[in-house]
Amino acid sequence: MGPRLRARVRRRVPWWVLALVFVVLPVVEIYVLIRIGQVIGAWWTVLLLLADGVFGSWLMKREGSRTWRALREALERGRMPARELADGALVLVGGTLLVTPGFVSDVAGLFLVLPFTRPLARAALTRFLTRRFLAGSVGTGPRARQRPEPESVVRGEVVD
Repeated sequence: MGPRLRARVRRRVPWWVLALVFVVLPVVEIYVLIRIGQVIGAWWTVLLLLADGVFGSWLMKREGSRTWRALREALERGRMPARELADGALVLVGGTLLVTPGFVSDVAGLFLVLPFTRPLARAALTRFLTRRFLAGSVGTGPRARQRPEPESVVRGEVVD
């Protein structure tokens, strides 16, 4: 990877997101684990974490299978599987959070994987992607594409 590409990749992820993911979230997870361990005991906390991981694996497998079936059905019917692809991404990320040790990540994972909360997560994902990609396509920022001036459009016709 060249230095220019590394600089572009580095600029796309804000520093505060990396700090949140790699510093704040683990500290919060450890704090919650300690607090729960103080309330129910260390061995019960470990047992709860193990049971939580098994449940998360089972739930991820079940919802992933459902999403895969829905994706195949949409493709067989010849329709664009946008909803199914979003659900697949949410189940993948949510399942990863569910099998990661910690209770805070499990709550976020459950929100992404459970079938009755996933539509809310899908709507949030859609809003984020719409703002990120479509809103930035026309404007004045450094990544914005400018619309062509009416004088620069060449009129013509398509011939097959």
